[in-house]
Amino acid sequence: MPPRKRAAAAAGQGELLSVSSTKEIQDILWKAADKLRGSMDAAQYKEFVLGLVFLKYVSDAFTERREELAADPELAQIPEHRRAAFLEEKDEYTEKNVFWVPPTARWDHISENAASAEGGVGKLLDEAMDEVMKANKTLTGVLPKIFNRDNVDQKRLKELVDLISDARFTGHGDRPAQDVLGETYEYFLERFARAEGKRAGEFYTPASVVRLIVEVLEPYEGRVYDPACGSGGMFVQSGKFVERRKGKDHTHDIAVYGQEANERTWRLAKMNLAIHGMDPKGVGDRWADTFADDKLPDLKADFVMANPPFNMSDWARKSDDRRWRYGTPPQANANYAWLQHIVSKLGDRGTAGVVMANGTMTSTKSGEGEIRAAMVAADLVACMIVLPGNLFRTTTVPACLWFFAKDKSSQGARALNDCRSHVLFIDARAMGTLVDRTERILSEEDLEKISDTYHAWRGTRSAKEEGLSYENVPGFCYSATLEEIEKRDFALTPGPYVGASDNGPDLETEPMAERIERLTKELFEHLDESARLDAVVRKQLGRIDG
Repeated sequence: MPPRKRAAAAAGQGELLSVSSTKEIQDILWKAADKLRGSMDAAQYKEFVLGLVFLKYVSDAFTERREELAADPELAQIPEHRRAAFLEEKDEYTEKNVFWVPPTARWDHISENAASAEGGVGKLLDEAMDEVMKANKTLTGVLPKIFNRDNVDQKRLKELVDLISDARFTGHGDRPAQDVLGETYEYFLERFARAEGKRAGEFYTPASVVRLIVEVLEPYEGRVYDPACGSGGMFVQSGKFVERRKGKDHTHDIAVYGQEANERTWRLAKMNLAIHGMDPKGVGDRWADTFADDKLPDLKADFVMANPPFNMSDWARKSDDRRWRYGTPPQANANYAWLQHIVSKLGDRGTAGVVMANGTMTSTKSGEGEIRAAMVAADLVACMIVLPGNLFRTTTVPACLWFFAKDKSSQGARALNDCRSHVLFIDARAMGTLVDRTERILSEEDLEKISDTYHAWRGTRSAKEEGLSYENVPGFCYSATLEEIEKRDFALTPGPYVGASDNGPDLETEPMAERIERLTKELFEHLDESARLDAVVRKQLGRIDG
């Protein structure tokens, strides 16, 4: 290695020697990768870094399986000249859901030849990506081959390869490559979302929001669907939920199905699923628009989770689409198209959680009020949660969660609470913790309080195991009848239903920040009610004019 290159690489490795936590190591890797940005656009840079992490993952997982095979006592019974051939039998890897990695695409080969490869390390990486895709059909067209372009600094790319080669980015002990590099992949997705701001909305939903949807729906087993799957975060968190509750051996109790319209984001989803040990075939063999080309027209899912784009005006609308069972959504806004598409995918006892703009709870424009009323009257809406502000870096539009359930009865042997003709309203606007001036997250306590409230209301198994029972809490939650909702013209904003807290604030001791937050919440409640009444008045005046 030339002296200058050796010094540069040693600087990064030296910094690694002084830290121990995964988070610190990931931070160093991020800084090293950031030096490579150069003239790349954000989307190319994202593929570039995540593609490298993915290649390291498939190689490490392959090595783990190879070592497992080599340690098998039965291998000692095989003549020595045949052992090497046995360790190169592709079926021994693929039958364990391990990607086959050809010799020249393995990370040790890349690391050892990065400095001396003819054409440079970028050419070496492009060829490795190509070989992995050719050897594994589910990865065809997924991995980036962009490492040998003119705008890539090959010296810094070599330094980055050296850093990723560090032992702490490799599985060890009870931490397999899937865990170590899966966490690294998620870390980079979050960092890219922070860096890209509003542009990140197409591929990233804040982890605490995804966790909330998953904790409410409890996808223990069955088919999980996301019609706007981004980078696959809903699927990954569903897998983690199963692992936490039932153990790693049960993560295949769920099967994931998704669709994504953006080619680059679709690639991220395929890699994200694979790096977390989930079947990448679940998001199809090509990207496609959910409205124009529904790739899963006959799917009936047990769980649907989605964070579709808010307020889309440019979308493929067909007025006679069979999905518009509750009314044809307006061309100017696809919000109610997404909601109806999601309902159309639910199985007989399916449930769904959807992130939506707050306006969907009260809108009466272009027939949206009638669609909402029809969906409520059909007893599809199970729960409405209004979220605190600043959860999303990708949008300033206030957001809420819609939860649907095809069957709100006790469901026989499941012995749930019979919640037919009722909707649970939760006002979570006062929850969350600010992590900086512009971003808020839902804490573990917040997630537990909200999900426990839903499960107590529904009478799920987890609620019974915890001894939870439901009761209305002024200012936080309320179980409303359909008659009460109809009296409010089918407006679904939680505030007017949950009301104000019984324990009014002590103005002398209440901190100023909390007072401002409380008064802001009250103001929004009054504005929501004002908007509802304004819509009613306009509707009545329209009838008079008619």
